[in-house]
Amino acid sequence: MNEMKIDKKHKEDFINILKMIKNSQNNALKSVNIQLINLYWNIGEYIDEKVEKSDWGQSVVKQLSNYLNKKDPTLKGFSDKNLWRMKQFYSTYKNYPKLSALLREITWTHNLSIFSRCKTVEEREFYLNLCIKEKLSYRELDRQISSSLFERTMISGPKISPMTKEIYPNTNEHFKEDYVFEFLGLNNNHNEDDLQKGLINNLKNFILEIGKDFSFVGEKFRLQVGNSDFYIDLLFFHRQLQCLVAFELKTEKFHPEHIGQLNFYLEALDRDVKNDNENPSIGILLCKSKDDTVVEYALSRTLSPSMVSQYQTKLPDKNILQEKFEELLD
Repeated sequence: MNEMKIDKKHKEDFINILKMIKNSQNNALKSVNIQLINLYWNIGEYIDEKVEKSDWGQSVVKQLSNYLNKKDPTLKGFSDKNLWRMKQFYSTYKNYPKLSALLREITWTHNLSIFSRCKTVEEREFYLNLCIKEKLSYRELDRQISSSLFERTMISGPKISPMTKEIYPNTNEHFKEDYVFEFLGLNNNHNEDDLQKGLINNLKNFILEIGKDFSFVGEKFRLQVGNSDFYIDLLFFHRQLQCLVAFELKTEKFHPEHIGQLNFYLEALDRDVKNDNENPSIGILLCKSKDDTVVEYALSRTLSPSMVSQYQTKLPDKNILQEKFEELLD
């Protein structure tokens, strides 16, 4: 079946009307979600107050569920377990008005995962903001909580050069010291080629781990300097920082000479690839392990915006990370 021909002079008008329809649909969905969260909040508040007065317990909530289902069999989501979750939902956030505003911007399923799996108000606030900022799906949120993103982010940031701090003072908001690639399924004997191919084949998961502000540019990105060719393992563009970001992969412990190679690539990018309106390129050495003191010495005199992070191919032990985080707070 042939598509209807569209007059070019009308195409822009048609596109604008389509945008209006899509925006209206999105606003309608947001409105429905807000009303749903408000309903669950109000029910949770009502039950919480009854429980506080010792008038109600779980048996009464079960009676309520049976009553609602009998009066209107079409009602969904009002089992005794869900009603009790609404009470827990309200009691979790009732003393935090700042968070109670955020939670209305995400779905009930997202909220359930956050308030039931996170232990502190700081952790809940972190994931609420993350969901809103990066528009995480439920599966993506589940993965970030399982990979202990909050603890990894809070404990420390990447080891960065003085020039990185000068040009990009908010570096820790965009980069991590530890990256988790459990989705690759690699064994301990993997090489750089295995790592690179695995990250490319799982690009969606890789971008979820490094941050959704990254846009993929290319793998083994070719740089021609003089009569020689050089290749950057992975090249991205960071939309918020407005700069190219080069990832160099090392399946070994960090060595100081790695910095020289990375600086060379950054110089070539800024001279030959970077657009005039873009900021200086950033380089990230992603190593299997590192000695922080060696990294500090190696980065102290480099004039390029560069940093050193490490990766692991298994989910970290959440309990160990939480202990480190609590030690840091103490």
